[in-house]
Amino acid sequence: MPLSRRRLALIAGALVVAWIVIAFGRQVGDAAAASDRAAQLRQSNAELAAQLAALQSDLGKVQDDQYVSVAARAFDVGARHEIPFALAPDAPTLPPDAPGSAALRLGAPPPASPLEAWLSLLFGSGG
Repeated sequence: MPLSRRRLALIAGALVVAWIVIAFGRQVGDAAAASDRAAQLRQSNAELAAQLAALQSDLGKVQDDQYVSVAARAFDVGARHEIPFALAPDAPTLPPDAPGSAALRLGAPPPASPLEAWLSLLFGSGG
Protein backbone atom coordinates (compact mmCIF):
# COMPACT_ATOMS: atom_id res chain seq x y z
CA MET A 1 0.00 0.00 0.00
CA PRO A 2 1.72 3.12 -1.15
CA LEU A 3 1.38 6.33 0.86
CA SER A 4 -0.41 8.93 -1.09
CA ARG A 5 -0.16 12.63 -0.52
CA ARG A 6 -3.61 12.63 0.95
CA ARG A 7 -2.77 9.93 3.53
CA LEU A 8 0.48 11.66 4.37
CA ALA A 9 -1.42 14.94 4.90
CA LEU A 10 -3.97 13.15 7.14
CA ILE A 11 -1.20 11.57 9.23
CA ALA A 12 0.59 14.92 9.51
CA GLY A 13 -2.70 16.63 10.46
CA ALA A 14 -3.43 13.96 13.07
CA LEU A 15 0.04 14.43 14.56
CA VAL A 16 -0.44 18.23 14.67
CA VAL A 17 -3.86 17.81 16.32
CA ALA A 18 -2.40 15.35 18.87
CA TRP A 19 0.47 17.76 19.61
CA ILE A 20 -2.00 20.66 20.09
CA VAL A 21 -4.24 18.56 22.38
CA ILE A 22 -1.24 17.54 24.50
CA ALA A 23 0.11 21.10 24.64
CA PHE A 24 -3.27 22.59 25.58
CA GLY A 25 -3.98 19.75 28.00
CA ARG A 26 -0.79 20.56 29.88
CA GLN A 27 -1.72 24.25 29.92
CA VAL A 28 -5.20 23.46 31.21
CA GLY A 29 -3.68 21.38 34.01
CA ASP A 30 -1.21 24.17 34.82
CA ALA A 31 -4.06 26.71 34.83
CA ALA A 32 -6.11 24.56 37.21
CA ALA A 33 -3.11 24.17 39.53
CA ALA A 34 -2.49 27.93 39.40
CA SER A 35 -6.16 28.57 40.20
CA ASP A 36 -6.00 26.24 43.22
CA ARG A 37 -2.79 27.93 44.40
CA ALA A 38 -4.42 31.37 44.04
CA ALA A 39 -7.38 30.20 46.15
CA GLN A 40 -5.00 28.92 48.82
CA LEU A 41 -3.13 32.24 48.80
CA ARG A 42 -6.40 34.18 49.11
CA GLN A 43 -7.37 32.08 52.13
CA SER A 44 -3.90 32.50 53.63
CA ASN A 45 -4.09 36.27 53.10
CA ALA A 46 -7.49 36.41 54.83
CA GLU A 47 -6.13 34.45 57.81
CA LEU A 48 -3.07 36.70 57.99
CA ALA A 49 -5.29 39.80 57.83
CA ALA A 50 -7.37 38.49 60.75
CA GLN A 51 -4.20 37.71 62.70
CA LEU A 52 -2.86 41.20 61.95
CA ALA A 53 -6.09 42.78 63.20
CA ALA A 54 -5.88 40.74 66.42
CA LEU A 55 -2.25 41.72 66.94
CA GLN A 56 -3.04 45.40 66.32
CA SER A 57 -5.83 45.16 68.90
CA ASP A 58 -3.40 43.59 71.37
CA LEU A 59 -0.86 46.32 70.63
CA GLY A 60 -3.47 48.96 71.41
CA LYS A 61 -4.23 47.24 74.72
CA VAL A 62 -0.57 46.86 75.66
CA GLN A 63 0.16 50.52 74.94
CA ASP A 64 -2.69 51.65 77.20
CA ASP A 65 -1.50 53.46 80.34
CA GLN A 66 -3.65 51.31 82.64
CA TYR A 67 -2.10 48.12 81.28
CA VAL A 68 1.40 49.52 81.59
CA SER A 69 0.82 50.48 85.22
CA VAL A 70 -0.61 47.05 86.05
CA ALA A 71 2.23 45.28 84.25
CA ALA A 72 4.77 47.50 86.03
CA ARG A 73 3.51 46.22 89.38
CA ALA A 74 4.71 42.76 88.41
CA PHE A 75 8.25 44.19 88.39
CA ASP A 76 7.78 46.18 91.65
CA VAL A 77 7.55 49.45 89.72
CA GLY A 78 4.27 50.81 90.99
CA ALA A 79 3.25 54.26 92.10
CA ARG A 80 5.22 55.95 94.92
CA HIS A 81 2.46 55.46 97.50
CA GLU A 82 2.11 51.72 96.80
CA ILE A 83 3.82 49.15 98.98
CA PRO A 84 4.86 46.07 97.00
CA PHE A 85 4.13 42.72 98.58
CA ALA A 86 4.27 39.08 97.61
CA LEU A 87 3.05 35.90 99.19
CA ALA A 88 5.55 33.26 100.12
CA PRO A 89 5.43 30.24 97.81
CA ASP A 90 4.78 27.95 100.78
CA ALA A 91 2.07 30.17 102.36
CA PRO A 92 -0.96 28.25 103.60
CA THR A 93 -4.34 28.84 102.01
CA LEU A 94 -6.74 31.18 103.77
CA PRO A 95 -9.70 29.78 105.69
CA PRO A 96 -13.10 30.24 104.04
CA ASP A 97 -14.18 32.83 106.62
CA ALA A 98 -11.06 35.00 106.29
CA PRO A 99 -11.61 38.77 106.07
CA GLY A 100 -12.26 39.81 102.49
CA SER A 101 -13.25 36.33 101.37
CA ALA A 102 -16.44 35.58 99.49
CA ALA A 103 -17.98 34.15 102.64
CA LEU A 104 -17.74 37.55 104.35
CA ARG A 105 -19.00 40.35 102.15
CA LEU A 106 -18.32 43.97 102.98
CA GLY A 107 -21.03 45.37 105.19
CA ALA A 108 -22.74 42.03 105.71
CA PRO A 109 -23.11 40.69 109.24
CA PRO A 110 -20.88 37.75 110.03
CA PRO A 111 -22.58 34.41 109.48
CA ALA A 112 -24.18 32.98 112.58
CA SER A 113 -23.65 29.48 113.77
CA PRO A 114 -26.51 27.06 113.09
CA LEU A 115 -27.49 27.15 116.78
CA GLU A 116 -27.66 30.96 116.76
CA ALA A 117 -29.70 30.85 113.55
CA TRP A 118 -32.25 28.50 115.17
CA LEU A 119 -32.41 30.51 118.38
CA SER A 120 -32.96 33.77 116.50
CA LEU A 121 -35.65 32.05 114.43
CA LEU A 122 -37.44 30.69 117.52
CA PHE A 123 -37.05 33.59 119.93
CA GLY A 124 -36.20 36.53 117.68
CA SER A 125 -32.97 38.45 117.63
CA GLY A 126 -31.50 38.91 121.08
CA GLY A 127 -29.79 42.19 120.55
